[in-house]
Amino acid sequence: MAATTRAIDLAKAAAVAAEDKLATSVIAIDVSDQLALTDVFVVAAGANDRQVSAIVDAVEERLHSLGAKPIRREGQREGRWVLLDFGDIVVHVQHEEEREFYALDRLWRDCPVIDLEA
Repeated sequence: MAATTRAIDLAKAAAVAAEDKLATSVIAIDVSDQLALTDVFVVAAGANDRQVSAIVDAVEERLHSLGAKPIRREGQREGRWVLLDFGDIVVHVQHEEEREFYALDRLWRDCPVIDLEA
């Protein structure tokens, strides 16, 4: 089963919001065949705590305008890796060091990557 159209639309909106705040290494991974909990992981990196926070705020604001509210938010206090769970998608905003170290795209490499340009 592939990710739903709604999940893909939310992932693209989250990616645009992250990139508007200069996030790097933005990728969307269709995890729907591997996980029952969500359809898409969006992963983005920020250079510092302040940028990670700005990316998180922008993503939440953009997705809220599309009618999506986070079910859960984790890691905001530390500011190194923030997870936003919107049900259909989960957004991971990480410090660049965490992004490189945990390499979620490598961990989920068997899952298809969603084209964010379309």
